[in-house]
Amino acid sequence: MGLREDLDRFREVGERNRQDLSEFIQYGDLGGSRNDEIQIPIKIVDLPSFEYDQLDQGGVGQGDGDAPDQGDPVGRPQPQPGDGDEGEPGEDSGDHEYYEMDPEEFARELDEELGLDLEPKGKKVVEEVEGEYTDITRTGPNSTLDFERLFKEGLKRKLAMDFDEEFVREVLKVDGVGPDAAYEWARGENLPVSKAWLEDARREGIDRVPFRREDERYRYPETVEEYERNVVVVNIRDVSGSMREKKRELVERTFTPLDWYLTGKYDNAEFVYVAHDAEAWEVERDEFFGIRSGGGTRISSAYELTAEILDERYPWSEWNRYVFAAGDSENSSNDTEDRVIPMMSEMPANLHAYVETQPSGNAINATHAEQVEAAFSDSDDVVVSYVSSKADVTDAIYEILSTEES
Repeated sequence: MGLREDLDRFREVGERNRQDLSEFIQYGDLGGSRNDEIQIPIKIVDLPSFEYDQLDQGGVGQGDGDAPDQGDPVGRPQPQPGDGDEGEPGEDSGDHEYYEMDPEEFARELDEELGLDLEPKGKKVVEEVEGEYTDITRTGPNSTLDFERLFKEGLKRKLAMDFDEEFVREVLKVDGVGPDAAYEWARGENLPVSKAWLEDARREGIDRVPFRREDERYRYPETVEEYERNVVVVNIRDVSGSMREKKRELVERTFTPLDWYLTGKYDNAEFVYVAHDAEAWEVERDEFFGIRSGGGTRISSAYELTAEILDERYPWSEWNRYVFAAGDSENSSNDTEDRVIPMMSEMPANLHAYVETQPSGNAINATHAEQVEAAFSDSDDVVVSYVSSKADVTDAIYEILSTEES
């Protein structure tokens, strides 16, 4: 086996031992990835190689020129200056390479790992195409004439017109019974016979199926609307003074995989990032997870801005919508009940989610999540998740996505 084969084999071993997806979401470095490329660390196995020993200055089979004195230690090289203290542990992390995964693969693996099966819905019409020839019209080219239908209509007419021709002829032979009397009698017997036939004592066309122009129908294709599976995800985050680093990290660990997942599931995914304290403003993704203000908290300001953005840019008739909000559940007095809950009820979306991040447990005034959960306890498009540590992140992601799936 050559060096190239060894390299390929060791690379396969490394990829098989890349960081577990759930472990990566909970504890890994998410910042090194982009929306279109997720980088998951893999362990690198060093290939065996021959290296020059810096401590051995002699050649093969050759000593250093001086015979050791009696009692001198032999066989173990002595540390040289700069080698570091023996036994001192290193502080740097081991070398890593990355398994690059696109959002589609990430979504498939997360589905498998968490047992999800989200099927996105198409909304925006992007094209109208001709489908099957299932619709019918009275005019059209001869090539689209529905002959089967024409034949069936003619056959039904023939069967309806059939009667005992010889019997009617015998009726005409009765003394005093002419065509007029026979016609009246035939009408009383519901026989489809005409005066002209009676007068001629024959029926024209009895041996063939009688086709008529009014029976002609022409097939044409139905119009099929093809939909783009598109989605807008609005991420809302509390950036007030109480949202310290640990809380912000839990928001990032929850929202970032959700962004990747929905990017992989939909044909077209757009993201909006709204930060708020007592006021709300739109920010870029690079700012979203790190920004922090010293103001108070009024969560309704974020929903007011979100409603404006959705109405102006992303009409409900054309876009799937996800509105994900996160914070420590602290809110100004009565704002949740008086403003936020009514706005969530009035804002159409595939799913509303609120993620509470409280690493040290619930604060006394952190009641927003509980109020939202109570208000929408019977709703199938609102979910509340509680994340108090990194270990809770994948459970929260599953809870959010499985609610939309159902």
